[in-house]
Amino acid sequence: MQDGYKIRNQNLPHFITATVVDWVDIFTRKSYRDIVVDCLDFCTRNKSMILYGYVIMSNHIHMIVQSEKGELSDLLRDFKKFTASKIIEKIKSDPESRREWMLERFKQSTESHSRNKNYQFWQYGNHPEEIYSNKFMWSKLDYIHLNPVRAGIVEKASHYIYSSASNYVSDTGILKIEKADILIVDTLNLKNFTRYNEY
Repeated sequence: MQDGYKIRNQNLPHFITATVVDWVDIFTRKSYRDIVVDCLDFCTRNKSMILYGYVIMSNHIHMIVQSEKGELSDLLRDFKKFTASKIIEKIKSDPESRREWMLERFKQSTESHSRNKNYQFWQYGNHPEEIYSNKFMWSKLDYIHLNPVRAGIVEKASHYIYSSASNYVSDTGILKIEKADILIVDTLNLKNFTRYNEY
């Protein structure tokens, strides 16, 4: 991992990206997305995870998270390990037309690393970016929430079920999150209202 992308302060919130190896589009299936949702829910309830925002795309997830215990690296390691194990189990046990191809991709990915012996599901690293200000927090939340809009999946960010956009727009959502402080908007700058139109 490059020096610029390490979690240096375990107590601060970070923007995190977890990407499936070879950009395999695994999360086009609801059953695999639900594993991630269930794990995030468990972590917020039982593992002192503070979740400010997230989005689950077809082959990666973005989230802004913090550890109440100051153990963010350990929390992310456990999250990735657990979700990888559960998803691999589900690929093997459930009807899956791409089973052999996906398992082969995940098996080949272990050849260049010694950590995983059987399957490598997530790419190494989380590309963590420390959230150092309220403004930076909102720039990352916008980036997260507008991912499905940019991908052409939905017209408005809050229409995408597997993200926290609806938590911010209407206090609804499939996961409980900790809302970031509302950014003070410069009403004289019309560009500041683009975000709300797209939400």
